Amino acid sequence: MFRTHNLTPVALFLLPLLALACGGDQSDSAEGEAVADEGAQPMATMTAAAPATMAGLLNPNLATEEELGGVPGLGDAVGAIVGGRPYLRAADLHAVLVGAVGEEAALAAYDHLWLRINLNDVTNDEVLLIPGVGDRMAHEFEEYRPYEDMDEFRREIGKYVDEDEVARLEQYVYLPIDLNTATGEEIMMIPGMTDRMVHEFEEYRPYTDLDQFRREIGKYVDEGEVARLERYVTLN
Repeated sequence: MFRTHNLTPVALFLLPLLALACGGDQSDSAEGEAVADEGAQPMATMTAAAPATMAGLLNPNLATEEELGGVPGLGDAVGAIVGGRPYLRAADLHAVLVGAVGEEAALAAYDHLWLRINLNDVTNDEVLLIPGVGDRMAHEFEEYRPYEDMDEFRREIGKYVDEDEVARLEQYVYLPIDLNTATGEEIMMIPGMTDRMVHEFEEYRPYTDLDQFRREIGKYVDEGEVARLERYVTLN
């Protein structure tokens, strides 16, 4: 079994060649055993490596203070945003922003900063926070619930606006993935996800309930991060 701990750069370069010489299956097995041997890792190494942006919008749970400071109109709200993490609903973020910079500046910030909202679990007031969405479009968002997938969202909302506008609106929404059936690629779409955490998500399948998810993933990240990740998953 090959170990990757404390290897020199030359050894790391040669390792894949040695693994190929011994057979691909052995390499895959060794990687899995190395992961198991390492044990629980701190949150920073498990979920913080991914970019803080999704489709051009900063994620308020992941953005750095420097990135937040670049959002027009936020000013002194940066500290308040960081201090309020993790945000589990768009309404929670909005309350912090309004308290720091006022309603007008908060709404203007959503051209640059946004916490994606679950299409099947969102209030009308939260939908109305999306730039350019009025009462009529908020009604259309609600009318087609529950959405089974994003293709359905594109198809139904595309009855009222063109493709460019559908794509713009799609930046602000998401649908949770099923913990027991999602592919690794789908899990990786969760903001802040890393390859290592994808492995942990898959390791404990099948999940019988979300309490099991909280318990198992809680071995690797703190309670707030578990709650943030839980926003993006479901069990069907």
